[in-house]
Amino acid sequence: MGITLNQNPIQEEIKGRWKSGNAYYHSVQILLSSSLLSKNLKIKIYRTVILPFVLYGCETWSLTLRDEPRLRVFENRVLKRIFGPKRDEVTGEWGKLYNEELFDLHSSPNIVRVIKSRRMRWAGHVGCMGESELYTGVGGET
Repeated sequence: MGITLNQNPIQEEIKGRWKSGNAYYHSVQILLSSSLLSKNLKIKIYRTVILPFVLYGCETWSLTLRDEPRLRVFENRVLKRIFGPKRDEVTGEWGKLYNEELFDLHSSPNIVRVIKSRRMRWAGHVGCMGESELYTGVGGET
């Protein structure tokens, strides 16, 4: 029983990770909109609790052009919840926070860059492994 042409296990893994992160985001959504928590604490919640759900195993992913926008939309939705609406300094009116403004507020690299960085780091580790380690998973044993 092999993989058929329309199945892609990596794409299914990415979709599953994205869904897990989305489910977890919805479970902590109230915390992320709370005015009782600081923005720094909300970002820490995102980085330490939600993001690991999404990024687990990302070192082996091959992202498609379809995957990247989905992941960015997910991250932007979480960040918009954390930072909330913006207030115009002149008029005092509340308005929508745009993606460009999110990047100014959130100094960390976006989720796609994090994935690409982790993939490069992992590739470096694999490149340094000896041939026997690649096949056995154990240093030097065959």
